[in-house]
Amino acid sequence: MKNAGKLYLVPTPVGNLEDMTFRAIRVLKEVDLILAEDTRTTSVLLKHFEIENKMLSHHKFNEHQTTDNVVNRLKSGETIALVSDAGTPAISDPGFYLVRACVEAEIEVECLPGPTAFVPALVNSGLPNDRFCFEGFLPQKKGRQTKMKELAEEHRTMIVYESPFRLVKTLGQFEEFMGPERQVSVSREISKLHEETVRGSVSEVRSYFEQHAPKGEIVMILAGKPDEKKKNIEE
Repeated sequence: MKNAGKLYLVPTPVGNLEDMTFRAIRVLKEVDLILAEDTRTTSVLLKHFEIENKMLSHHKFNEHQTTDNVVNRLKSGETIALVSDAGTPAISDPGFYLVRACVEAEIEVECLPGPTAFVPALVNSGLPNDRFCFEGFLPQKKGRQTKMKELAEEHRTMIVYESPFRLVKTLGQFEEFMGPERQVSVSREISKLHEETVRGSVSEVRSYFEQHAPKGEIVMILAGKPDEKKKNIEE
């Protein structure tokens, strides 16, 4: 009986193709199949690194339907790599459902280290990073106010992904629920030509982006609620 295969989670650059690792390139060349969030996007990456391999579409709209087939292929001994359009699979991208299915089926899973947008944004923010929570994209309608109230009481540094079209509105809501002086760092276009990080109070950063329309991928790093006991001691 052929040994079970292996699933590789392969991070891909969030902007700069030079962030691709030698190991990631090798794995993508050696596996039997590449699962891609968008085969058109991944084909550009593969062409750049001269990777000629078969691809199959695997995204949030079809992952529930395709996962059983992928697991069966892995059980038969195939090696398969999963990539998202950018960054590490399963971080605000498809991947969790497949990984869970593989773990339950006792199929080996290996995640390669590599690009993840929130890590450079967090480190670059100047805000405390010894303890933090990753919130990804916030609810757009149902549950949004409840989430804002919850985040207002969070003491850890918070990481939030946002669309450039909703950035100013979200900063305004942070100001409403957390006060105008709460500190925030907004990074956009990480590792790309027009990378930019704007730091300050939510009021200051909101005013900046009202005057400079944001473009590209956005990562917000929001300071946690000050510890009142510590604050009183310092004062």
